[in-house]
Amino acid sequence: MTTYFITGIDTDAGKSYATGILAKSLLACGVRTTTQKLVQTGDTTASTDIQTHRKLMGIPPTADDIAGLSCPFIFAKPASPHLAARLENRTLCLDTLTKATNTLAARHDVLLLEGAGGVLVPLTKDVLTLDYIARHQYPAIVVTSARLGSINHTLLTLEAISARKLPLHAVIFNAYFDNDTDISRDTFGFLREFLDKHYPHALLLTLPDISKNPEFTWQLRTQDW
Repeated sequence: MTTYFITGIDTDAGKSYATGILAKSLLACGVRTTTQKLVQTGDTTASTDIQTHRKLMGIPPTADDIAGLSCPFIFAKPASPHLAARLENRTLCLDTLTKATNTLAARHDVLLLEGAGGVLVPLTKDVLTLDYIARHQYPAIVVTSARLGSINHTLLTLEAISARKLPLHAVIFNAYFDNDTDISRDTFGFLREFLDKHYPHALLLTLPDISKNPEFTWQLRTQDW
């Protein structure tokens, strides 16, 4: 049983699409896989990110989705979790999150736990996302992109993860934002060389624009997971 934490270099980096495609790809090679959303903001009754995962995986909502295990906390305000919870006079209980994660992980080979925004987003006024995942030592998967500024944001994210001695399992390069070929190619090449030098055991995966290739899956090796 392994739980991977999927974070982005910023909000709207493509975490939900990367998580769903990764789950589909792992299922395709025989790895019992499910997904969870750490906390959802900007929704009221159901997690749109979990719905995106299931659509990409090609499966209907699961019993765990219906029971609320795949997203224990949903807040209406599209904001940082600490603010969204405060506006509703609710408490985001970290023990409840952990219990749900452990329950899902026990039922699967791999659990992909998608965060909200980047690693330094506050879950509560006292606990950052990075505090929480470091407490549990979840291997990290970082979703980056081809946008201008992505090198800086990616390296800052990797520095933060390394400072907490978290293992970096993979970086996913989301090509959806490839609007400038020069920037995209240079960003990918720079990150590939940086990972080879500083994180030689980390995987580097490229996620194409799936609106143009909706059947895309990665050909993964089970020994890497």
